[in-house]
Parts: sequence; C-alpha cells; structure tokens
Amino acid sequence: MSDPGSSAERSLGQLVASATAEMSALVHDEIALAKAELRQDVKRGAIGSVAIVVAGVLALFSLPVFSFAAAYGIHNLGLGLAWSFLIVGGAFVVLAVVLALLSISKFKKVKPPERSIASAKETAAVLQNAKPHPRGTALLPEPHPQERIPA
Repeated sequence: MSDPGSSAERSLGQLVASATAEMSALVHDEIALAKAELRQDVKRGAIGSVAIVVAGVLALFSLPVFSFAAAYGIHNLGLGLAWSFLIVGGAFVVLAVVLALLSISKFKKVKPPERSIASAKETAAVLQNAKPHPRGTALLPEPHPQERIPA
C-alpha cells in the first residue's frame, strides 16, 4: 500500500500548486543570489567613485587657496615666486594622479555576477528540456457555434 502523499495519488491541482511554489522559490533564490553578488561589486564601485569625487574636489576647490598659501610660504623660504607656484601645482597634480590610480584599481575589481549568470543558464537549460503535459482533445473547450469555420 502506498502512502497518500505519493506523486501517483496527487491531484493535478496539487501538482500544479507544487510546481508553482517550487518555481517561485527558485526565482526568489536566483534574485537573492544576484543581489548578494552585486552588493559587493556596487560597494567597490562606490569606493572608486568616491575616490574620483575626492580627487576632483581637491583639484578644483582647494587648489587656488592652498596653492597661494603654499607658494608664498615657499617663497618666504628664499625660493623664487614662480618656482614656488610650480612646486605647489606639481604637488596637487601628483595627489590627483594617486587618487585617480586608486579609483582605477577599485573599478578593475568590479566583476559581473558570474554565479548568478551560471545558475540562470542552468535553470534556462532545465526549463528548455521540460515538456508540457500532453493534452487530449477532450480537455479543450468546444468553440462557440458562431466561431466555427465552415469546411
């Protein structure tokens, strides 16, 4: 005697409900995996973006103020004023280059969500091999008399 939960004794409605629940769970799991993988790459991208913004802010806003202050400070040490301004300008360019290189290294670490893509491809392959249940003509509704095409 078989148990009442066996697949042979399950109704069509139970089978459809079970398949729907499993498909829903599979889709939710795929979405959760994609979110987890993307979260790390978004963090890396955000750090790289912040570094670019900081480099831009340093180059645009602090350059005039600190350039004059530093150049006149160097000039007071005995170096010519033109050389003082060149030294300060070069220091800011070096700082901007270092920050830009930092951001580029962070952007290079951003990768596509490889596990999610592979899992989605596996799921698609399984679903392509699934065959629909054969339906008999008895299950199809009869067409309305006005919709029948004369032979």
